[in-house]
Parts: sequence; structure tokens; C-alpha cells
Amino acid sequence: MPEGDTVFLAGKVLDKALAGKTLLRGEFRVPQLATTDLAGRDVLGVGTVGKHLLTRLSGDLTLHSHLRMDGKWDVYRAGARWRHPAHQARVILATEELQAIGFRVHDLELVPTDEEDRLVGHLGPDLLDPQWTDELAERAAAALAADPDRELGDALLDQRIMAGIGNMYKVEMCFLLGVTPWTPVSEVDTAKAVALGRKLLKSNAWRTSQTTTGDLRRGREHWVYERTKQGCFRCGGRLKVAPQGDGYQARPTWFCPKCQSGPAPGG
Repeated sequence: MPEGDTVFLAGKVLDKALAGKTLLRGEFRVPQLATTDLAGRDVLGVGTVGKHLLTRLSGDLTLHSHLRMDGKWDVYRAGARWRHPAHQARVILATEELQAIGFRVHDLELVPTDEEDRLVGHLGPDLLDPQWTDELAERAAAALAADPDRELGDALLDQRIMAGIGNMYKVEMCFLLGVTPWTPVSEVDTAKAVALGRKLLKSNAWRTSQTTTGDLRRGREHWVYERTKQGCFRCGGRLKVAPQGDGYQARPTWFCPKCQSGPAPGG
């Protein structure tokens, strides 16, 4: 699933393409919205909350979408050929000059703008909120600390605590905190964890490539994430990987036994 910074950038691209423009075409290719036509509405702006995209339209209407594992928004010049098959298009928003196509996007829903909260109100503070405050940081840290016995990696993925962290940042944050993802939350400084999460997402928010090491060269972007063959970027040691989470929510989780302390599957 895309990280919060990926969704943030997608929102900025859509906002630049559509904000202040009138839709000449606004159609859906999903059963629940198949008869809905947004043509003639003005796009007021596109915002994000965590991993949720909110396209606000005239007439007090908001289009909510979520990328989940395979969704993508592309922007093209009017009449340009799409880079993905037409049957994967779920929504088409076109102005006189540009067209924004939502391929394989999920959770498509239209709601009154003043009711957005019922879609995103359950989320914790958005780590990329431009209005971020110390109060939001304290709220996220307190929510993270509320279940002290919970595995840190599991808690970091809980969007109700703080919104925007996906599996890559979870893995890398645990490495930078020096503990395994199975370490109880009680053994980490939750304020430090929140600050780290925000720092990492902010550092990557305005580009398509992501790094947690500060190095964007291929094979040097991450400390342990997906480095099974290369080993730990810090010590060069052999990494371990194990699933964390239950059922369909289980995620492959990398860690370095030398650089990270704490419990792990298999002892």
C-alpha cells in the first residue's frame, strides 16, 4: 500500500492540474456511481488526509478515493494516450486542457463536503498536515503509548494513531529507533517515534523517489527494507524477514539482529 507521502504528492499533482478549473467530463466506471455526471462542476481543490484523497467540487460535494495496493491517478494532456488499459479506469475528470484518470482506485464515494469527517474522522493526526502543531504531535504520541504492550510495528501501521505510515516506513522507523518491530510500545519514546515518522515523510513528500538513508542512489535508499540480498546498510550483516500482523494484514517485515534489539519471531 502506498505510503502517506506518495498519496500527498498525488494530491498535489491533481490539485495543480484541476483546481480552479471546470470539468467538461466527470464520469465513473464503477457500478455505484455509473450514472453520476460531474460535468459542469468546478474543482475547488484536492487535499489529502493520510492515505485518503479528497477532491472538493462546487455544490458542496467531495469525491473521496483511496489508492490501496494498486490504485493510481495519472494526469494527461487532453487527447493524450493513456499509459494504462482503459478497462482499469475507474473515474475520469477532464478539463479543457487536462484529464485526470483514476486507475484501479478504491473506495470511490461522493459525499457532501461538510460530511468528510465521517470518512476520515477516525484517523489520527496526519503526519503531513501543513498545519501540524505540537498539540497534534502530543496527541499522536499519547495514542501510540495508550496500548503499551502492543507491538511497535503493528501500532505504527494503525492509521487511527497517526496517519501516513506504511510498511516501508514502519520497517525503517523501527531500525532507526534501534528496536525490532515486535518490541512493545512501552520500550520506546513515543514522542521520538512520532517526530521521526513526520521527519521521514516530510523529507520525501515532494518527490516520487523515497529514501530513509538520505541517499537516492539505487540500492542505497533504505537501511533494511527489502535488503534481504544486500544485507544491513549500516553494518552489512545478514537481515531477517518475517511476517507481522494477522491474516491479510500481515506484512513482510525486515530487521537487523545486530543493529536492533528486542523480541522477534523464532526467538
